[in-house]
Parts: sequence; C-alpha cells; structure tokens
Amino acid sequence: MFVSGMFLSGCVTILFGMLDRAPDGPVFIGLCFLVRAIDAVGFSAAMTASFSILAKAFPNNIATVLGSLEIFTGLGLVLGPPIGGFLYQSFGYEIPFIVLGCVVLIMVPLNIYLLPRYDSTPSKDSFWKLITIPKVLLLCFTLFSLSASLGFLDPTMSLFVLEKFHLPVGYVGLVFLGLALSYSLSSPLFGFLSDKKPPLRKWLLVIGGLMTALCYFLLGPAPILHIESKLWLFVLMLVIDGFSLAMSGIPALPEILSCAYENGFEEGLSLLGLISGLFSALWSLGSFVGPTLGGFLNDKLGFEWAAATQGGWSLLSGLAIGIYYIYESSCRRRSSPRGGLGTEQERAHLLSSET
Repeated sequence: MFVSGMFLSGCVTILFGMLDRAPDGPVFIGLCFLVRAIDAVGFSAAMTASFSILAKAFPNNIATVLGSLEIFTGLGLVLGPPIGGFLYQSFGYEIPFIVLGCVVLIMVPLNIYLLPRYDSTPSKDSFWKLITIPKVLLLCFTLFSLSASLGFLDPTMSLFVLEKFHLPVGYVGLVFLGLALSYSLSSPLFGFLSDKKPPLRKWLLVIGGLMTALCYFLLGPAPILHIESKLWLFVLMLVIDGFSLAMSGIPALPEILSCAYENGFEEGLSLLGLISGLFSALWSLGSFVGPTLGGFLNDKLGFEWAAATQGGWSLLSGLAIGIYYIYESSCRRRSSPRGGLGTEQERAHLLSSET
C-alpha cells in the first residue's frame, strides 16, 4: 500500500502540472478537484502505511523515530516554497510539479528494494471499538485540534502579515520559518522523552495543548487582552507554537498504541494499521476544518479573533485530556490495595523476629 500510494501520488502530481493546458471554465475546475482528490487517496495510503511500517520496525522507539522523521517534514516546509518558487520563476508553471512528481516516482523502486516485507493477519478488533475508548477519543480530539490550528495559518497568516506589518512578499516565508524550524528541531527531543519516560507523555500532551492555546491567544493578539500587535511578538509566538505542537503531537501516537494494548487489542500489524489510519484521518480532517473555518472566521471577525477562537480548541483539548488523566490517576489509587504496604512490613517484621 505504501508503494502504491507513492506511485499514485507521483503520477497525479505530474498531471497537476499539465492542467494549464486544459480548457478554461468548469472543465479546468473539475479536473483540478479530480486530480487533487486522487492525490489525496495516494497520499493517505502512503502515510497510513508508513506509520504502520515505522511502528512495526521500531516497536520500542516509535516516538523517537517519528520525531526524527519530523525533521524532514520541517525541511520540506522550509525548502519547498523557495525551491518551488525558483523553478516556477525560471521554467514556468509545469516544471515544479513535474520535478516533484518524478522525485516521488524515483523513490518507488528504491522503497521496493529497501523496505522489508511484513505479513499481516486479520484482527478481530474493530475501528469502532478503538474510537469508543474514552482516552483514545480525547487523544483524537487533541490530534484534530493540533492539525486544525496548524492548517488555520495557511490561508490567514500571510494576509495578516502583509496587511499588519507591511512586509514585502518575499519575507512572509521567512516569518513561517520560525514555526517550521522549532517544530522540526524539537520533535526528536520529545520523541526520545516519550519513549524513555512514558509517564511524561501525559504531561507533554497537557502542557503542549495549553501552550498552543496561549500562542494563538497572543498571535493576534486577542483584542480582549489589549496588547498591541508587534512583529517580534508574532514571530516569537510562531516559534513557541512549533515547539508546543511537537510537544503534544509526537507523544499522541505511542499513547494511543499503549492505550489499545491496555484495553485488550491484539498486538500486530493489523492494529498498527488501524491506529495509523486513525491518526492520518484525524490529521487530514483537521487540515480541512482548520483552513475552512479559519478562513471564514478571518473574513467575518478578523485575524485576531479567529486566532483566539482557534486557540480555544487547543485550550479545550488540553484541559479535557488533563482532567481525564487526573480522573484516571484517582481511579488507580482507589483500586490499588491499601493494605499492601502494611502487609509487606508485617512480613518483614515477622521474618526479622524469627531470625
């Protein structure tokens, strides 16, 4: 599925570069939607399979490897716009898509040769059973809010920077650079902490969600705070936002996986595919809702209130998962035998008295 998804995505990326030759009007618009929809299918297949392969190949270091791979996500966000802009200005509309599609297609035989083969047995566990677990449901909401908050910036941030700070168009990408770099550089650290210190995951999820909310309240800033908008404050909030997104996003996948094991799910590639599909679906849903709702709120209320509203989702997810962890901890304390320690002390005392 991974190789097929890459092949499909590479082919339709090249086709997207050819759409300027299509007739204007409804035909062009329809072909654009069709090609992008097919590309989404290929991308989803490749991403879902990649998470499953990652978890299968590195079962004890899932978060560490995922965090390390996010470095290349950050590099893509940093290098993609300038390289694409250079190719567009130098060679026209078609070349950037053709080059990118060819690069993806070149990776197909390479991955066929390098990736190991894994056999998968069908599992009795269902997708519905997984998402009805309260903890998994809250973690899903956390992933959705993070993806939506990141997607919110796509249609709104550049317009706000141009209008508010009167920066040249070429500097807008440099503003976004702070978020991409902080995210990619901090992801390996939080991945390592998530694998080596699993009890820290809950703190990372809660603190990361609250920090993300604070960043979006101060990004405008929200009019209710009566703080004047400054460029240095805007860039600082983007840097902290990238840090907080990694803090709460990286531990989510291993936390869902451990929760599934605790609830009796069978260990295997089928479960990994189930969780990776859930992860990809939620991230894609947030990537759709974030720009759509964010663009609407930006037009109706302005960037300041739209960003504050987006921060409210992160605040709600951080508080919800925090309250759940407090409830879970209290339940475990109640269920643990209170007399266990006393019994051990009595045994030690009896043994010492016998000797």
